Amino acid sequence: MNTAASAIPLRHDELIDAIDARHAPKRTVVAFGFWVFLLSDIVMFSALFAAYAVLVHATAGGPTGARLFDQHNVAIETACLLLSSYTCGLMTLSIGSCRRGATYLFAAVTFVLGAAFLALEISEFASMVAHGAAPQRSAFLSAFFALVGCHGLHVTAGLLWLVVMMAQVQIRGFVPSVDRRLLCFALFWHALDIIWVGLFSVVYLMGVAP
Repeated sequence: MNTAASAIPLRHDELIDAIDARHAPKRTVVAFGFWVFLLSDIVMFSALFAAYAVLVHATAGGPTGARLFDQHNVAIETACLLLSSYTCGLMTLSIGSCRRGATYLFAAVTFVLGAAFLALEISEFASMVAHGAAPQRSAFLSAFFALVGCHGLHVTAGLLWLVVMMAQVQIRGFVPSVDRRLLCFALFWHALDIIWVGLFSVVYLMGVAP
């Protein structure tokens, strides 16, 4: 072995290449990290679903889901969120083809539909509280507000994230780092839709069953 040659320090560019050769591409690392985040979120929602399932009949003499839930309002909420998932998919396709105008259009429609869903949910919460069905009224209502409210907070975070990402597209364009963040947002938004389908089925449909 030539010890003299091995003692020569690498140049900066050679050092960077050597480090990059030992690590996965940044796109892979970001995707893996974001999937870990989504899975941790799913674990959290699983715990909330489990708590709700245990406490759904613990009404303490207060109102039940059958008395509180407005199926018409919930159906509109569901339609808004599912349609927003579709427009989010169209936004992702526009990003892939670098069509800035279409990206803005579908992002705006996604934002409006998500905001409409959130407004309807806040209205539902306000109506329930006005009728004396606040979270502290019973264990059932505590579990309900925790589960549905946590999903609503995620939708709020998603809307803020979407606004920030559109600002980045405007300033920086479709650079790789922005594209990765937009795709992560799309994954996050679709995950919220999947969670809502489970929430709609377990809480609202089963909640009004005789």
